Amino acid sequence: MPTHFLLTAKARSISLREVYCMGEDKAWGLFKQMRWPETEGKPVCPKCNHTEAYEITTRRKHKCKACSHQFSATSGTILASRKMSYTDLLAAIVILINGAKGVSALQLARDLDCQHKTAFVLAHKLREAMASEISGAELNGTVEVDGAYFGGHIRPANRAEDRIDRRLAKNQTGKRRVVVVARQRKGRTMTTVTKSEADGVAFVAKVVAPGSELHADEAAHWDALHAKFKAYRINHQVAYSLNGACTNQAESFLARLRRMVDGQHHHVSPQHLHQYAAHAAWMEDHRRLDNGALAKRIVSLAMAHPVSRNWKGYWQRGKD
Repeated sequence: MPTHFLLTAKARSISLREVYCMGEDKAWGLFKQMRWPETEGKPVCPKCNHTEAYEITTRRKHKCKACSHQFSATSGTILASRKMSYTDLLAAIVILINGAKGVSALQLARDLDCQHKTAFVLAHKLREAMASEISGAELNGTVEVDGAYFGGHIRPANRAEDRIDRRLAKNQTGKRRVVVVARQRKGRTMTTVTKSEADGVAFVAKVVAPGSELHADEAAHWDALHAKFKAYRINHQVAYSLNGACTNQAESFLARLRRMVDGQHHHVSPQHLHQYAAHAAWMEDHRRLDNGALAKRIVSLAMAHPVSRNWKGYWQRGKD
């Protein structure tokens, strides 16, 4: 039996040992190469776009010869105003992509020897950069859709006579959310977070190209999609795949996302669930790439992403 690619040495093209052995200068060079690929790593002033700059090697920064503006490889990107070294940033990315089911902020903080707050924000910045890769994309061909509920769990009371019916809306926390996924076969995976699976119908209609072949389960709210798509339905009480209808790939993604949330993070707040879902979708779509290619792809996405309005100064705003 042939060995799966992910179990071979070719899938391990970068390691933490290699990151720390390469040194700060080589890590800096990689970030410059990903930030300015059109000039092969030669810095371009983000203020006036001038291509000639002095190099301040003691601070690993540059000074524009035209406007005297000082900038670094991360200036104006989602990693702007960083305190970490380039080596630690690259190590954080390697740790994140090496976790098949994700990595918790607490584990990342321990591996990098930094505060939990630092690791939490850094991981979310990288997740935002991952999600930007398919911003505005459209799915076509054969697309599977499904949804799964997360959070909002209420612990039962100790005594049986004190327990309540947790299915009733009045006894719920209001924090329960559903991740709706649209997954193109041999293509990309797109997700959204809503309060009910029925709210995901508009999302599917938006991200899937008209005329595509759509596969969904027997839930009644998916009936509205028949007018726009060639729809196939599967009743899971009868079979998981029948007469060409199947949502196994969408369900496979949701199962991995649930393992990520339950096994790594244990609790995910509703306002951040969409980023964990985007992280899982990105890892699912690129699962056949070696970890070195994944690390370079994330660095490239981070260098192309502008400063985050969600995460810049997050803890200074007093958010939970």
